[in-house]
Amino acid sequence: MQPRPWPRIPEATVRAARAAAGTGEYPLAMRVRDELGELFSDAEFTEAFGTRGKPGWSPGRLALVTVLQMAENLTDRGAAHRVRFGMDWKYALGMELDDPGFDASVLSEFRTRLVAHGLEERALDLLLKVLQDKELVAAGGKQRTDSTHVVAAVRDLNRLELAGESVRAALEALAAAAPEWLAGAIDVPAWGKRYAARMDSW
Repeated sequence: MQPRPWPRIPEATVRAARAAAGTGEYPLAMRVRDELGELFSDAEFTEAFGTRGKPGWSPGRLALVTVLQMAENLTDRGAAHRVRFGMDWKYALGMELDDPGFDASVLSEFRTRLVAHGLEERALDLLLKVLQDKELVAAGGKQRTDSTHVVAAVRDLNRLELAGESVRAALEALAAAAPEWLAGAIDVPAWGKRYAARMDSW
């Protein structure tokens, strides 16, 4: 990865995005680019990327995609779709209108690299610094944020609850369809104690 400045917004993208926005308030992605400029420079993420191989997507722009993704509560696939089809996102990222963007897997690979190199909070730190410099937030105050660690823990818990509820639903279906077979296949009292209540009640 060779750090490079963000591209200027192509004129065709500027015209199309501003025409689509009309006279109302510009979408968040466009306001971020207009008011905050090159929010995340590639140089901030160089230690997580090699210097050899085929050039990939700019890590600075991937960081912005990740921020916009969280702001709009999108999956990786949804964010990649917005990059491909959303004029406001193309405006923010300085992309041509016919640029196809990237595969959704690029986002998970990007996050994995950041975590592996201890850079998972770099984007938040850079964002807060820019906002403080522009006096959009007060320096030194407490800022509420969705910690990536908390979000990851909640997702793990959701997966565990989903697995437990799947087992409980399957046992209830078997109890109704084949109660005699079920009684001979498992220790009903022990399983009943474990799965009688919903997983999220634990």
